[in-house]
Amino acid sequence: MLTSEKGVSVSCLVYKSMDSHGSESSAYRPLLRSHDHRRSHGSSHAVMIVLPAIAAAVLVGCALVRILRRPKGSKRGFDETKLVSNCSSTEMLSFVGFSPDMRGCIYGGRRLGFSTQTTGRGGQVFTYRELEMATDGFNPRNVMTHAGFGILYKGTLMNGTLAAIKLLYVEGRQGEREFRMEVDLLSRLHSQYLVGLLGYCADGHHRLLVYEYMPNGCLQKLLHPTTCEADQPLRFLDWTKRLRIALDCARGLEFLHENSFPAVIHRDLNCSNILLDRDFRAKLSGFGLTKPCSDTLDGYAAPEYALTGKITTKSDVYSYGVVLLELLTGRVPVDTKRPQPEQLFISWALPRLTSREKIEEMVDPLLQGLYSKKELVQVAAIAAVCVQPEADYRPLITDVVQSLIPLVKSACKLSFSSG
Repeated sequence: MLTSEKGVSVSCLVYKSMDSHGSESSAYRPLLRSHDHRRSHGSSHAVMIVLPAIAAAVLVGCALVRILRRPKGSKRGFDETKLVSNCSSTEMLSFVGFSPDMRGCIYGGRRLGFSTQTTGRGGQVFTYRELEMATDGFNPRNVMTHAGFGILYKGTLMNGTLAAIKLLYVEGRQGEREFRMEVDLLSRLHSQYLVGLLGYCADGHHRLLVYEYMPNGCLQKLLHPTTCEADQPLRFLDWTKRLRIALDCARGLEFLHENSFPAVIHRDLNCSNILLDRDFRAKLSGFGLTKPCSDTLDGYAAPEYALTGKITTKSDVYSYGVVLLELLTGRVPVDTKRPQPEQLFISWALPRLTSREKIEEMVDPLLQGLYSKKELVQVAAIAAVCVQPEADYRPLITDVVQSLIPLVKSACKLSFSSG
């Protein structure tokens, strides 16, 4: 392809011919050229004018076809269902195309203020009064936990559905932007391994999120109950349940890392953000845009975050490894009540994960030896690579999932046969 001095592209052929001395010579010639070399220059100019005109017409036609074939509701050339990211609120708002006009409160292309029959990408739209009634006036007895940026209440919706209702602390224009982004992000992420968003409320200055209710609460309260929470029948998680929880959590991260575009980094994976349904199947919560990363002192944050403040999907893998070790040992990541060498869980556990005998010494006493030693060693090996100090040495969460699947199948078969 050559370009003329006037900017017109002309396709060319290379052909061989015999010169007057009988030797071969190569030359470039226009692909579309007149067979009659005696034609006038006027004819050549006519060809050069007509061809660009035809090409332009074809391009216009293709553009029209593409526009007509675009799915309804899409005003841009991208798939909005894939717009899930951990980027900043301002970047995402600009990318999605939300209006910065705060007065309109446009969420996912819908204005707030509809009745409860209205559903959009953020689920059902509730009024503040409806959620106030659902929680018995936000009664302190219904408080489930004081979560980041708000209080989580247990409530019963008008249709009888139990829900977890989060009353948010939203301040200023930036807080409003982040709330919009939280609604949009959570409503785009649909997986059986993530806690679902049922709806939201943006009534006046009130901002609330409504999640599906998880009957067995968070993993934190089961593994590490306080004195008032201790309930042995509920507290005990057998080996099979622990492996299932580990696999469910890994699959939740896999969805965020591998099946979302762009990838979503959880940033705050810990036992408090792992919720359990009636059958003790786990779902991840706590991911979103309106929260900071894990505290560097809580034992879940990857070393690179403490050093540089930067996070990647491998940072989530590190946090997952800490959770896996908690399931294995029943210990908390940081425990100042233990002897000094054992207070920082990872630094104490990591050297022991290469010894079969020491691994068995670390196991949660509540398991009472009711586990497969082979599976135990394999789980310990997975945890060991997940909590490597160097991020490059940690596996992808997809590899973790594939390693856990056969272990869970084996444990379930053993549990079924013994039961």
